Amino acid sequence: MMKLVSVSVMAALFALPTFAQDYQDHDGILMNHGDGHLMDMAGGMVMGNNPDTLPGGCEKISETKEITVHAGHKYAEKFPGRMFAFDTQEFQFKPCTKLTVHFINDDNVRHQWMMHGLPKYLYPKGMFHLEVSGPAKISGTLILPPGDKTYLVHCDIAQHMEKGMKAQLKVGKGDGDLPSIPNVTANTIADDYKITLPELLAKAHEEANAEPTVAEKTAAPVAATSSTPATPEDSTFSGVTVIGLALGLLLAPFLVQKFKGMSAAEILAYVIDLLKTINNAIIALTAQLIKKIQHTLHK
Repeated sequence: MMKLVSVSVMAALFALPTFAQDYQDHDGILMNHGDGHLMDMAGGMVMGNNPDTLPGGCEKISETKEITVHAGHKYAEKFPGRMFAFDTQEFQFKPCTKLTVHFINDDNVRHQWMMHGLPKYLYPKGMFHLEVSGPAKISGTLILPPGDKTYLVHCDIAQHMEKGMKAQLKVGKGDGDLPSIPNVTANTIADDYKITLPELLAKAHEEANAEPTVAEKTAAPVAATSSTPATPEDSTFSGVTVIGLALGLLLAPFLVQKFKGMSAAEILAYVIDLLKTINNAIIALTAQLIKKIQHTLHK
């Protein structure tokens, strides 16, 4: 009897750490795969981790901040019709802030905290991405770009954003509010909980089988007759534009060093100027060729 009790006590003692561990901390077991990409074998991932390199236009780090963001079903309960949410729907920081995000998943499914629109020369694919499976915590750091801009933060797992897991992060004053951010901005498509499913299906059926109006019947012929065929000049210009774009793409690998340290706006302006120069050169050469052909034909 005593032997059985002893075995039971030992089994319970060995099981205690398992029951006590509510969250798995991925920060200490992440492997660095280069380019700010950290991950482990347990479903933890950080993409775009950048604690050191300043974006173009930032002379220094303006301030250092840390935030903790929770994600889960329980945070969506205050938003009718939503299934998942972050515990915070809006963030705001100074330009060039060094920001560390501690992301905690309170659900038993995979969630992400993904930020889009960052400069691609510094953040691969233009994003900063935290991801974890099940109840766990993961952390990553990025340096925010200069300028006033509003960035989308969301979970990219299928339907999680549509079901409420999204927020906005403003750098500086931001450049406006994003639509359909829970508790921040109105939904792009307003929810209607008064109509029943049979009524909704009947309404959709009526709209699908409705006769077109007089305006709709006459719109198509008018639009068809108003269109004019493209002139040879338009076709030539379009072809030249395509050639210019193709050359720009071919030259892209050689411009990587040129773009290093530049902001997204600076890179865009440089590329546009380059394409204009190439276009003008091709148009000039084409014009000279046409003149030579005409001169030859008139002899």
